[in-house]
Amino acid sequence: MATPLFNAEEQEEIKLAIQAAEHQTSGEIRVFVEAKCKEKNILDRAAYQFKQLKMHDTALRNGVLIYLAVEDKKFAIIGDSGINEKVAPDFWESTKDLMGSYFKKAEMAEGLKNGIAKVGDQLKALFPYDKDDKNELPDEIVFS
Repeated sequence: MATPLFNAEEQEEIKLAIQAAEHQTSGEIRVFVEAKCKEKNILDRAAYQFKQLKMHDTALRNGVLIYLAVEDKKFAIIGDSGINEKVAPDFWESTKDLMGSYFKKAEMAEGLKNGIAKVGDQLKALFPYDKDDKNELPDEIVFS
């Protein structure tokens, strides 16, 4: 990408949003950003990155990936089988709509933080934090 999507402060805020959400749940949230989607179908690309990031290796299969293809102006949110079995059918679409409302105003970091908070609330309800919980995946944004 020619220019960074998020400055250092925004990257830290997004990381802190992930940590805040994960502190309430055993679930894991990651953000992956690349310039262009390398697949015809964005969900296929998100699923590929989900696997590459080993997000399916969480104990309860409750990882969530927020995937952004910046230059294509596309994004997707996918969850592992453990969470997909439990969330309402419209959960992913409603979360995407919330984030998209910010993205349309070029408020990318705010959109991500609000989406992460919504995902975190859902994970908290379905997969409450356990005192023995370990952070299974890194919290930093992955840029490709």
